Amino acid sequence: MVFDSHSDIWSDVTVKFMRGETDIFRRYHYERLREGGIEGSILAMWIDPPYDKTPALRLEQIMEAIEAETVCCQDLLRIVHDYGEMTAAREEGLFYAFIGCEGLSGIGEDIEKIDMLYEFGVRHASLTWNERNALAAGARAETDRGLTELGIRALHKIQDRHMIFDVSHLNDRSFWDVMRHATGQVAATHSDSRRLCPAARNLTDEMIKAVAETGGMIGVNAYPDFVSDKREEKTVDMLAGHIGHIADIAGIDHVGFGFDFCEFLEDEASYSFCTDEESKVLHGLKDASETPNILQAMQKIGFTKQDIRKVSYENWHRMIREIL
Repeated sequence: MVFDSHSDIWSDVTVKFMRGETDIFRRYHYERLREGGIEGSILAMWIDPPYDKTPALRLEQIMEAIEAETVCCQDLLRIVHDYGEMTAAREEGLFYAFIGCEGLSGIGEDIEKIDMLYEFGVRHASLTWNERNALAAGARAETDRGLTELGIRALHKIQDRHMIFDVSHLNDRSFWDVMRHATGQVAATHSDSRRLCPAARNLTDEMIKAVAETGGMIGVNAYPDFVSDKREEKTVDMLAGHIGHIADIAGIDHVGFGFDFCEFLEDEASYSFCTDEESKVLHGLKDASETPNILQAMQKIGFTKQDIRKVSYENWHRMIREIL
């Protein structure tokens, strides 16, 4: 059993829904997830390029697509909102999904819309993707800008609503602003170790320790450019090394999976962050169906069965139980 704390499946669902397709999760995604043993996930609403030019409109389109898709796939997919609903869905053998927001550009400066998102079912949010917006600065924004006053209020509102607050994609200054103002657990749902790979999207050892000290979680990311800057090291074994390093810094109870698989994304979205088709997939972990390979890689470097169980799902389930 595996829980994946970050997936962009809603992006694919929305693109295909806008073309008139239905039953997209079943037809394009479910078998890979089942083959890989992924039983649940945070499915994030991401306003991908080029739709970032009209974020409010795109947010509405994604929400419309989610509503339609969950009706089509109600026999195998259930949107859940808390630990109890998650447990019930697992017992029924359904794929359980928490709706997330990968960035809040879609609400503009109106943080009261966080309440609207909550009522829609959102239980996870980050302030930015890679961009600068009214709330904070992302990993590709200028380095001397952090959270705005509005962003601080949004952080408090998200945590007051008992949603999972995500620091993945923030630039360093915004990250440390969050650490100064957060009142509870935070997560980096899809980030790796900057010590092992110097990508701006990864976390320094100090950041890893800070997240763990809130009681939070780091989900390791299978995107190749975050695993290594050396072509020969963009492998599932190197990703296992990230798990080991993060566990050494944070403790085994604070690391999980946040795979961020993107092989299914179409070019206009994926080319906003990757350069070619090869850079979309990690050797040995090309998509959700190959998830058992990371478990084997962990076992090979000395993780115990209990460790692997914690990283696979128990740690995320603990955070879900405590926050939601």
